[in-house]
Amino acid sequence: MGLNGFLQLRKYLEEPMALITLRPEGLYCEAGDFFIDPWRPVEQALITHAHADHARSGSQQYLATQISEGILRKRLGPAISLRGVEYGERVRLGDTWVSFHSAGHVLGSAQIRVEHKGEVWVVSGDYKRCADPSCAPFEVVPCDVFVTEATFGLPVYHWQSGEAIAHQIYQWWQGDKERASLLFCYAFGKAQRILSELTRFTERPVYVHGAIQGLTESYRQAGVAMVPTIPTAAPVDNLTYASYAGELVLAPPAAHRSSWMKRFRHPQTAFASGWMAVRGARRRRGYERGFVLSDHADWSGLIDTIHQTQARQVYVTHGQSDALARYLQAFLQVAGQPLETQFDGEDDH
Repeated sequence: MGLNGFLQLRKYLEEPMALITLRPEGLYCEAGDFFIDPWRPVEQALITHAHADHARSGSQQYLATQISEGILRKRLGPAISLRGVEYGERVRLGDTWVSFHSAGHVLGSAQIRVEHKGEVWVVSGDYKRCADPSCAPFEVVPCDVFVTEATFGLPVYHWQSGEAIAHQIYQWWQGDKERASLLFCYAFGKAQRILSELTRFTERPVYVHGAIQGLTESYRQAGVAMVPTIPTAAPVDNLTYASYAGELVLAPPAAHRSSWMKRFRHPQTAFASGWMAVRGARRRRGYERGFVLSDHADWSGLIDTIHQTQARQVYVTHGQSDALARYLQAFLQVAGQPLETQFDGEDDH
């Protein structure tokens, strides 16, 4: 979309008649006097999920799903003023009715439905359509206006099932009994999904980096079944380089090539991410193996979801927003427009 088109879109979003408008703090609903996933501190913040680009500290009041409360307090501080609600529970805010509906992204993730005078907007946050035993499945929410992500908004992105990828991970792990198998993945969401998917194939414990362990305990408290975990920092009798031989270790990408890795002798390394679908991505990042596993919707998931919402207007944010918006307009006759936000999904692909 050219400059004129973007200016027209921004003008529309800033008009008083729009239910949700774009302000310097983020997406704002004047009728309810709240922001959704604001990127600056505000008085009332509705949070779709606890990833850092959507849940920021400093706001006076937070509203989110009840099941996400533990992780939000770990990330934003235990003393935040947070009200937790159940999926589907209707909450009156000003002149609007608000409800949270599962996004299938990570534990507690939600789409936020806002209703005002018969008009319904849905802000999806981040979402995926693949089955995931570590979180509630995506719920289609019909609406007039849909705000969608487009992290993987190109036809090249197509996911296999989580079970299939977990089986590949298990085979890779079992294929080398002489070395530790270091699998790098995002600490919140991806790691727990892998630990949950692995229960189909093994009951063996998996070692985890300290950045993963605390978040994993929040998943266990929520009733998510996962293989046993052992923190790599935990004291273990006779722990040496060799003691990790044949073991699977999960760690966040920031630990790759860090001093933390010195405890492992010549490990085999891999990275689990949707970006591994792109030729050369594994090599550029310096991993021996790549597993294509994402907590975002792939191309068909995005298109199917937009169809199923029956929205008359779609705003596309972060990732491949321009490409997806053009496709919606040109081939699906859907009014699609890119929307500039500060959501980047950097830690959860």
